[in-house]
Amino acid sequence: MAGKSSSARAEQTEKLAARKAAAPAEASATQLDRLIHERTRLAIVSALAANSTLTFSELKELLQVSDGNLSVHARKLEDAGYVALTKSFAGRTPRTEYRLTSNGRRALEKYLNHMEALIHAARER
Repeated sequence: MAGKSSSARAEQTEKLAARKAAAPAEASATQLDRLIHERTRLAIVSALAANSTLTFSELKELLQVSDGNLSVHARKLEDAGYVALTKSFAGRTPRTEYRLTSNGRRALEKYLNHMEALIHAARER
């Protein structure tokens, strides 16, 4: 009886260890940056990661979003310190140029690492 009890305990310990090993990948889902995870904001950050700067018009055309939608999402990213903007004029036309900040680049890198961990964990199951 004692042998069965210790083997059952060993099996339970192995299962617990396996769960703990999987926990970092599962925990990363709760650590995703919800600000970047939203589709339009992820698209903005990704576009800016691939380009040094983009104007409001370029982002709007690239992402196929409305002025209001782009403004709201860009403002949230700006408030978080992920995106910086520069306003100027080209003649009489206002020009807003966006760039990804170093904080934004780090946040995107962290987000992508979390997504890769989730994908890896899902493929292993």
